Amino acid sequence: MENKQQHRWVLYILLVIISIFMLFPVLWVISSSLKPSTELFAWPPSIFPNEITLNNYISAFQNANFGRYLFNTVFVTITATIITLIINTMAGYALAKYRFRGSTIILVFFLSTLMIPLEALMIPMFIVLKNLGLYNTLWGVIIPPAATPTGVFLVRQYIMSIPDEMIEAAKIDGASDWKIFVRLILPLAKPILATLTIFSLMWRWQDYIWPLIAISDSNLYTLELALANFVGEYSVDWGPLLAMAVLTMIPLITVFLLFQRFFIRGIMMSGMKD
Repeated sequence: MENKQQHRWVLYILLVIISIFMLFPVLWVISSSLKPSTELFAWPPSIFPNEITLNNYISAFQNANFGRYLFNTVFVTITATIITLIINTMAGYALAKYRFRGSTIILVFFLSTLMIPLEALMIPMFIVLKNLGLYNTLWGVIIPPAATPTGVFLVRQYIMSIPDEMIEAAKIDGASDWKIFVRLILPLAKPILATLTIFSLMWRWQDYIWPLIAISDSNLYTLELALANFVGEYSVDWGPLLAMAVLTMIPLITVFLLFQRFFIRGIMMSGMKD
């Protein structure tokens, strides 16, 4: 028993050391965002600021137009996540519980798209975007990546674990297909919906390549494009850049902490039944 406790303490200490090592860059960014510009390049460097200032955050909002970029990113992220949940949930439910000719072929087709590099899809997606008149609009960033094969697969695998007998019982009680989906499937699928929500928020919030292709107007920039825009040809405005980086991290960390219980359960249940 004592040996087990010693091994457990050694494991805990090791995990704490690894956690500190992994979180050190985040701590450094947060600390540096609170330093004045003269202290950022002081030698030897200090982990914690000698003088705490919020000028970098003020500059990010006033001079860097951070509020506009934040609004664009929030709008794109929330709207794309809602559309992603609607499309992927309905498609995953249909592929999991409906038996029709060609359903297996459709599923294989969905999964096969995961093997296509994103770079190979950029040009045809841009051509379609241009022809539809969605270039240089926020909707051009939202709509193309809304239906994801990963999301369809996760939802389908999770809903497969829901017993068919429950659906049959609901049909015997006179429930329509839509009522079964809304009142039975969706409440039972909360863990995978939370998982897909976290994935979608991370994908859209941190997306850089597609907004770079779909947007040229600086007023429509998302936060990732705005951060990249701070890196100039001859200089980098490090203070506001670090402040924007910290503000960009906060929403993702908050969402994960709120939904982590559902996230872990959803990932575990998605692979339980094939």
